[in-house]
Amino acid sequence: MIKHIRTIAYYTLLEALRNRLVWLMVIVACAAVGLSGFLNELALTEKREVQLTILAAVLRISTVLLLAIFVVSSMVREFNDKGLELVLALPLKRASYLLGKLVGFTVLATLMATLSGMLIALQAAPEQSLIWTISLIFECWIVTAFSVLCVLTYNQVMAALSSVLGFYFVARSITVLELISNQPLNENSASQRIIHTMIECLSAVLPHLDNFARSDWLIYDAGNWHAVVQLVVQTGIYLVLLSSAAMFDLYRKNI
Repeated sequence: MIKHIRTIAYYTLLEALRNRLVWLMVIVACAAVGLSGFLNELALTEKREVQLTILAAVLRISTVLLLAIFVVSSMVREFNDKGLELVLALPLKRASYLLGKLVGFTVLATLMATLSGMLIALQAAPEQSLIWTISLIFECWIVTAFSVLCVLTYNQVMAALSSVLGFYFVARSITVLELISNQPLNENSASQRIIHTMIECLSAVLPHLDNFARSDWLIYDAGNWHAVVQLVVQTGIYLVLLSSAAMFDLYRKNI
């Protein structure tokens, strides 16, 4: 089983390299550096802070979006080309196939996040850059696992990618949404109470991705390894849950 997982992970990573995904990430990273440098020249005060904030935000969003697009499009194309049916026709367990895909995608996510972290390290403190990079890797792993789950659920690029983007946006904004719902304009409104309850439920089940790869760590040297430990626990929990859901979805499919 380990050999099968390693083989599938290898060819998954090889597909990304052949599709020039890493080179595309390099181009996006260079564009982010150029944009942050341009806006740095426009800033009147705190030029370094402005440049670092913009660079970190653009790199984080670009890494997550490129990764999600590749994972979704790669797996949907494999479904449409009957590649999954061919693989499962071999003496191979479905669990081996799924774990191999997840391992390959997570290795790719690690490479892409590390590239972003290397650019951040050129302008931020080494320890803070390392903490930021590790947390971005964890964030990419969660998005990768959710992307795989969405593909197995919908089997369509648009539906799966829309779900991933919606998940990422809400998970990134959940703390802000909580703060807004806790200070309503009309506390006696029934609709306001319903919305507040819904947001509280979302906050309880969604990962708080706003705690990952935070820009204030880089600017104010506010990152610490205790926060990283908390992120490790949160990432581990969601990876297990998402992988288990994807496994269940794959085994129930009539292929």
